Amino acid sequence: MQNIVNSLGIMILIVFGSCNNNTTKQPEEMKDENQPLQSTKASIRMQPYGAYNNNKIIQYALTNANGMVVKILNYGGTVTNIITPDKSGKPGDVVLGFDSLAGYLQKGNPYMGCLVGRYANRIANARFVLDGKKYTLFANNNGNSLHGGLKGFDKVVWTTKSINNDSSITFAYTSKDGEEGYPGEMEIEVTYTLGSSNELKIVYTATSSKPTPVNLTNHTYFNLSAGADSTILDHELMLKAEQVTAVNDKLIPTGEFTEVKATPMDFITMKEIGKELSSVPGGYDHNWVIHRSGITAELIGALYHPGSGRYMEIYTTEPGIQFYTGNFLDGTVKGKNGTIYCKHAGLCLERL
Repeated sequence: MQNIVNSLGIMILIVFGSCNNNTTKQPEEMKDENQPLQSTKASIRMQPYGAYNNNKIIQYALTNANGMVVKILNYGGTVTNIITPDKSGKPGDVVLGFDSLAGYLQKGNPYMGCLVGRYANRIANARFVLDGKKYTLFANNNGNSLHGGLKGFDKVVWTTKSINNDSSITFAYTSKDGEEGYPGEMEIEVTYTLGSSNELKIVYTATSSKPTPVNLTNHTYFNLSAGADSTILDHELMLKAEQVTAVNDKLIPTGEFTEVKATPMDFITMKEIGKELSSVPGGYDHNWVIHRSGITAELIGALYHPGSGRYMEIYTTEPGIQFYTGNFLDGTVKGKNGTIYCKHAGLCLERL
């Protein structure tokens, strides 16, 4: 397990760009997402998005002065849309998701865009020992506990704590002592900020009344083609990592690190994702050990889609990033505009 703490503070920054993004259109006037964007005023708008367990679900739309838009739900802290222009100024939605709350509530939702916790990724055999005491979790993945168990942070309604300066929103949630088997009452806050340079910053803080495992992340699926390509196989990726965490056949870490050089896991320089994917059993779903030079947020990865010219950089304060190529998407999930999400339709870059 990565973090056993009483308090935690982490940050991830995602910066979007393209070869030419000077033209944008004001979202309030948008009739067609394919129309060029033009400069507008930064704003946060909200609209009803249904109800869950007698709670009103709200979608918040953060817009910056360039016309980039990020939409987020208070259900699961879910990023539903990121609308950003391509090299010709044509905007498009670069994340997978659904057209309504029903899609996010469905049993087969593969964690689209949500906050994940208390513990992202897998805990072996759904149990752990802490301070001599054994804790048992809900086993929801091949006998292991995945992404928080039966009802993780992706399936709760977060309190909208504050909205700041037309660019930032903070959600809060209290996880009770014993929830999903974890010790300690935990207070969590997550702040999303959309900056003027097309950067989306996510800051997580958590404080627990007892030592407890915690590993928070966001599970957005990216496809920078904005729907033009059915998979992300032609995207190019760079990860500033010379090692990966070795895993067994159930994707549980073995405790060993393996070198990436001259292997299909080598993304030290930009490489097409599909180039060596078939050589990785099951596809990419591993933790890359980030080569860091300090403790502040650093550039640790980049993603590029040649067809659209869209380019994304990832900065984080954390020592690892999980790169997942949507291997378990199998064509049974219908997403936005009726799109069937096939295998490798999107990719996740989850800070760990």
